[in-house]
Amino acid sequence: MATRPRFVAALSLADGVTAANAALGFLAAALAPISPALAARFVLLAAVADGLDGVLAGRVGATPVGEFLDSLADVASFCVAPALLVFSVVRLEWGVAPSSLVGALALAVAALFVVSGVVRLGLYTAYDVERGHTEGVQTTLAATVLAAGLLAGIETPTLLLGATAVFAGLMVAPVTYPDLRVRDALVMGVVQAGAIVVPDVLFGVFPRLLLACALAYLLFAPWSYPAGDEGKRT
Repeated sequence: MATRPRFVAALSLADGVTAANAALGFLAAALAPISPALAARFVLLAAVADGLDGVLAGRVGATPVGEFLDSLADVASFCVAPALLVFSVVRLEWGVAPSSLVGALALAVAALFVVSGVVRLGLYTAYDVERGHTEGVQTTLAATVLAAGLLAGIETPTLLLGATAVFAGLMVAPVTYPDLRVRDALVMGVVQAGAIVVPDVLFGVFPRLLLACALAYLLFAPWSYPAGDEGKRT
C-alpha cells in the first residue's frame, strides 16, 4: 500500500515558504564569490520570504515543525550567506587569499558571525518563539543591514568586516528587541522589494532607505519601539 511522504501532511503553506527561504540562502551563498551584489539581493529576497512565512502562519495556520524549519532556514540565509558575502567582498576588493594573515582574519570574523547566529537562533527557538520579543539582534536584521549596505554602495572591506564583527557580538548580547509588527514588516517588505528589483534606480534610493530603516530599528527599537504580542509564528 503506497503511503505519502510524511512532509505532505506535516507541512503548511507557511512551511513551504520557509523552505524556499533556505533555497534562497543557498543561492546567495553560491553567488557570493561570483557577484556579491546579486548575492545581496538574494539575501534580501530570503528576508522577504522570512517575513512572509510568519504572516502566512498567522493567517492560514502554523504547524509544530514550523518554528524549527524557520531557524534552520535562517542559518543558511542569514548566517552562512551574509558571512560568505562579506568574505567574498574582502577577497575581491583586497585580492587576498584565505591563507594570508588578512584572509585568515576575515575568515575568522565570518566564522564568528555564523557561530553567533547559530547560537542566537537556537536560543530563539528554545525560549522566544511567540513571546513578541527576543534577546539579541535578529539574524535577519544583521543580514539585511550587511546586504542593504553593500547594495547602497558600502563596499569598503574594513567597514564590512567591522560591522560583521559587531553583529557577531550583538546577536548574543543581552538586549531585548520587540518583534517587528506585521504592519511594519509589510512596509519594510515593499522597500526590500524595491531594493531587490531596482537597486540602482534614483541613485540607489531603495537600498539606502532600507538601510536607514534597518539601522533605525537596530539603534532605537529596544527603547522606543512599542512592544506587542505578534510573535513571529502567531
